[in-house]
Amino acid sequence: MLTMSDSVAQSALTNFRQGLRIKWVILKTAMEERLVYRGDFAFATLVRFLPIITQVFLWNAIFAGDSQRQLNGYSYSAMVSYYLLVMVARAFSSMPGLSNGIAMSVRDGSVRKYLLQPVDMLGYLFWHRIAHKLVYYIVATGPFALVFWLCRAYLPAWPEPLVLFACGMSLAMAFLIGFLIEALIGLVSFWFLEVSSLIFIYMMMSYFLSGHMIPLEWIAEWIPWVHYLPFKYLAYFPAAILLGRIPPESLMLELCIQAAWIVALLVLNRVAFHYGVRRYGAFGG
Repeated sequence: MLTMSDSVAQSALTNFRQGLRIKWVILKTAMEERLVYRGDFAFATLVRFLPIITQVFLWNAIFAGDSQRQLNGYSYSAMVSYYLLVMVARAFSSMPGLSNGIAMSVRDGSVRKYLLQPVDMLGYLFWHRIAHKLVYYIVATGPFALVFWLCRAYLPAWPEPLVLFACGMSLAMAFLIGFLIEALIGLVSFWFLEVSSLIFIYMMMSYFLSGHMIPLEWIAEWIPWVHYLPFKYLAYFPAAILLGRIPPESLMLELCIQAAWIVALLVLNRVAFHYGVRRYGAFGG
């Protein structure tokens, strides 16, 4: 005979299995959707590697081919290494189309499917984005490996296991921060149907304040609070870990700050979705 506690435990286990099954279906379906136009997807992925070549030549021109020259603590080899590692970080944290997709869903009314069906909107978009990234990594691993092999003379020595683990953690959290920021911008569409201006502002700020354009050391003198923003963890932080620019004694603290930003952004997303749905329902959608 089942006791009350056994019944509750069994019910919780059933709900957990059902939740895993739903997540797997979402992940599998999204990956199949991405692979429908795999030729176009693969070509678009490969084209994104062209800017790497131009950046390498650009920095070579800036340093005038002098391998001994230092600019703000970066040599030419360090800048090439930094840019390659930043490209890897951006492959994790960039979320093209997420904000626009949410805004369009609110605008055309298709957001109601998340309100009528037992599927969490943010959870669905999260697993859908993971599927997109998995397909992207499958296609991009070869080109990334080729680029890193061609530029191997500029790269630092293989990092210690602890540093490599910390970098992996930072990349995973960079994905979460990038997802949550863009999802939050998309959720603003519950109040303002057109969010393209916000997306443009975010893209410009992210490109500059994340260290994608130049290392943050170059702008910290003019923007001293740049290291306290979540943008830092989208590109600069994972690259800085591998380049040894984060002191070992500060590494755990920085990872904790990155995790704290994830919690804060998750709370903001949940609050925005809760009140956004109430506003959406009040106007009849």
